[in-house]
Amino acid sequence: MSDQRILLGEITGVHGIRGEVLVRAYTAEPEAIASYGPLTDATGTAPLTIKVVRLTPKGAIVARIKGVTDRNGAEALKGRKLFVARETMPAPDDEDEFYHADLIGLAAIDAEGSALGEVIAVQNYGAGDLLEIRLAGTTRTEFIPFTKAVVPDIDIAARRMTVVRPEEVVGEPRDGTSGATGPHQGWDEAD
Repeated sequence: MSDQRILLGEITGVHGIRGEVLVRAYTAEPEAIASYGPLTDATGTAPLTIKVVRLTPKGAIVARIKGVTDRNGAEALKGRKLFVARETMPAPDDEDEFYHADLIGLAAIDAEGSALGEVIAVQNYGAGDLLEIRLAGTTRTEFIPFTKAVVPDIDIAARRMTVVRPEEVVGEPRDGTSGATGPHQGWDEAD
């Protein structure tokens, strides 16, 4: 049994005095968060059963948690991240869709099969998903865009992905050497 967990949302605050909480859902349909069954914390313990009461105009969910009947109980849950076990999730609908949890730990290789590193996180700062890769043989990490052009092949079963590093990541220094060795290597002040 896998211990992988998928983050579905988090309790961001309380609502009223009857134990209702505000939930930020990371599901495609926010109100669907309750349909995944009991949710847990990151360790897989402390199951919480959620019932969606309503959506707020700002997109948050007002929900009830089974067993929580007052504001103090709701306050104790504030900040709790809500997870579900990976194996309870359905397979993605499209061959080009992946759960972030399935990408973590994949080996990143270049087109020739040489090791680039390992995917350690998937981030999104608003402009699309970025893969954080710990470079092979170092503690350094590098972000690459998670696009079909940069990551043309993903083999979940083989636990690897092919990465075509964009020029912006590899860099082409102006001094004629190949590859960047540090931040801003080869850049002019005017750039």
